[in-house]
Amino acid sequence: MKKLLVMLLTAGAMALGSGAAVAQGGGASHGDGAKPEPAAKSVESTKPAEAAPMAAPAAAPVAASAKAEEKATPAAAPDAKKDEAPAPAAAPTPNKGDVAWMLTSTALVLLMSVPALALFYGGLVRSKNMLSVLMQVFVTFSLVVVLWFVYGYSLAFTEGNAFFGGLGRLFMSGAVDAAKGEFAMAATFSKGVVIPELLFAAFQATFAAITCCLLLGALVERVKFSAVLLFTVIWFTFAYAPIAHMVWFWPGPDAYTKPEVVDQLNATAGLIWQWGALDFAGGTVVHINAGVAGLVGAYLIGKRVGYGKEAMPPHSLTMTMIGASLLWFGWFGFNAGSALEANNSAVLAFINTFLATACAVLAWSFAEWMLKGKPSMLGAASGAVAGLVAITPAAGNVGILGAFVIGTAAGLICLWGVTGLKKLLGADDALDVFGIHAVGGILGALLTGVFNAPGLGGPGFVTDWVTAATGFSSIGEQLWVQLKAVLVTVVWTGVVSLVAFKIVDMVIGLRATPEEEREGLDTTYHGESAYHT
Repeated sequence: MKKLLVMLLTAGAMALGSGAAVAQGGGASHGDGAKPEPAAKSVESTKPAEAAPMAAPAAAPVAASAKAEEKATPAAAPDAKKDEAPAPAAAPTPNKGDVAWMLTSTALVLLMSVPALALFYGGLVRSKNMLSVLMQVFVTFSLVVVLWFVYGYSLAFTEGNAFFGGLGRLFMSGAVDAAKGEFAMAATFSKGVVIPELLFAAFQATFAAITCCLLLGALVERVKFSAVLLFTVIWFTFAYAPIAHMVWFWPGPDAYTKPEVVDQLNATAGLIWQWGALDFAGGTVVHINAGVAGLVGAYLIGKRVGYGKEAMPPHSLTMTMIGASLLWFGWFGFNAGSALEANNSAVLAFINTFLATACAVLAWSFAEWMLKGKPSMLGAASGAVAGLVAITPAAGNVGILGAFVIGTAAGLICLWGVTGLKKLLGADDALDVFGIHAVGGILGALLTGVFNAPGLGGPGFVTDWVTAATGFSSIGEQLWVQLKAVLVTVVWTGVVSLVAFKIVDMVIGLRATPEEEREGLDTTYHGESAYHT
């Protein structure tokens, strides 16, 4: 009897132990066990944008998990395969939340151009030129998107030299094998985190396209439509793409595996990235770039007929206000999307974009109220754009204090930019592209170097990509780096713009005839009218 009791107790204990082992195994298979090493680390190359390995289809992780459970070694025999080599790391798979956020951000930046910028600019011109502005923005945006996927992305975001990328992604070659469902992955700013390269390329395409549209505001009401298109091709190729490469191309965080490779990897990055300049979403690449090009074009094309002698008021501030509001809305994708992930950095960029813009609206409106006796709708809308521009390079690079200061300063400085500075320059920058985008972009780029400091509430920056350690040098040192980035951008785009405008003028001419200009570009170039009376 005693022996039978011992046998029953032993059997019960063994059954309980077996049940516990099964329960632990089941919990781990549903994500309750230890977190696995991110798969992306095993495939990131030193040239993530040019030669990133193809990723497995989205369903692969589930299949791999199922196979792993089928082949799992029983818990009772852990030593049976002790000497076998570890299984290779799984192919990288992007996080669905990151992909969803970046798809949304791409659509938001598209909204910034079509229709937001088109309406904002269209409302500011005279009614006889409304459709010409809509057409210029709409068609230029489309043209640049096509050029981007043909060769622009490759020039900007593949390894080449310090100024230009290579040609490895012409027509997006190698980015996807649709038949097999295989997508190349692009790096983000976190080790082991990737997004589909096609998604990154689409997001960046919207940046390239809106930049080329922004500069047109300086030329409206007298530029030929054909001249706009030819200039866009030249300027996009030799100004936008190389500056984007200089500022934003780098090997990606997973390439930095050990200290010995750091210098070699840094040497493959763009020139301004190598210097350590901070530009979260395009202060240099987008706004200074477009603003300087617009000013050069305004000088070369000359003033509108009647400029300074007759009134040229905006024909629809209602359209302009709608456009400004949509720009603010879309800009959340522009700035917060530049984090490339749905993470804390995106949240910081989002709130800074929200706050700085509101500060700029108030600063511009109250300053105008004091100076002119009345705050205007045009001033409030312009203040919003000024705040959005200035916070762009700083969005994820400064804290809340930085957003307060940058937004307020943008409202005040850009108001001067479109009044006092505009008179000093003497150019007919019709829609104040330089006074808002170049001046605001320069202000934001420089103040990023100040308010990135942790002592002023900023996050600092990554000082060691091997360990992802963050820190800060000094305000003076970072301010100098930011200033160098600004100067290179101004000089580069200034020279390219001058040459491009001269070429266009020699080939087809820049400007409409005085008769065409007086009649309005809507009917003379497009055979249509925005309004029928």
